Amino acid sequence: MLDTKMAMDIKQVNSAATSRINSSNAGKGSAAQSAPAAPAQTAAAQKADSVSITPQAQQLQNVQTKMADMPDIDQKKVDEIKAAIAEGRYKIDPDKLATNIANFENDLSDLN
Repeated sequence: MLDTKMAMDIKQVNSAATSRINSSNAGKGSAAQSAPAAPAQTAAAQKADSVSITPQAQQLQNVQTKMADMPDIDQKKVDEIKAAIAEGRYKIDPDKLATNIANFENDLSDLN
């Protein structure tokens, strides 16, 4: 996500700087006034600004969006599991647990 709080119009900054340069050159004689603008300044003034977002930033933005869409904690389910553990009814399937851990590690390695 881009932080837009610090956004500023670059064109205004560029024109303000150009105005200061032109006003300081105005008192230096007619040679400075009749000289054409440098090609670099003209090209810089006409060039459009652009922003590119890295693939990592795009991936982070996608993850943040998915996390925002995830449901809140299902407190009823948490309470049921706690009660089952306390009463000794909660059974752990070691094969299923091992498979889930392996899948989780594979998912993590895919992110890198």
